[in-house]
Amino acid sequence: MASADEKNYDDINVTPMVDLYLVLLLIFIIMTTASVQGVKVNLPSASKAAAPKLDTPKTQAITIDNEGRIRLNNQPITLPELETRLSQIKSATPEVPVVVRGDRQSQYQGIMDVLDVLGRVGITQIGLATQPPADGK
Repeated sequence: MASADEKNYDDINVTPMVDLYLVLLLIFIIMTTASVQGVKVNLPSASKAAAPKLDTPKTQAITIDNEGRIRLNNQPITLPELETRLSQIKSATPEVPVVVRGDRQSQYQGIMDVLDVLGRVGITQIGLATQPPADGK
């Protein structure tokens, strides 16, 4: 008969092994970040002149008020002038974004006329400005 002090150890205690893996992982993380920060390079110097400004396409804002008047960037404009001006802007910057802002009380046809002009000119980046509800829902 086996005595009570003898036990079967069928399961392996993996806690020390997990501790070892975590320590090794921590050492690896510290060493890789230290090696990245420790790289010395001789950087080129830039001129003291101002760097040329990288032009990103300026968003064009088209506003239709409640009386049907159209404004391009706060300048009054007619529908034919809008088409001419937008085609000039599109030829200068092909991916020009446009935001259409229509007054809540404006006629839907005025907004559709502006969207029709945008379609004829070939502008595809169009946003319709809205206001979030006052109650926050």
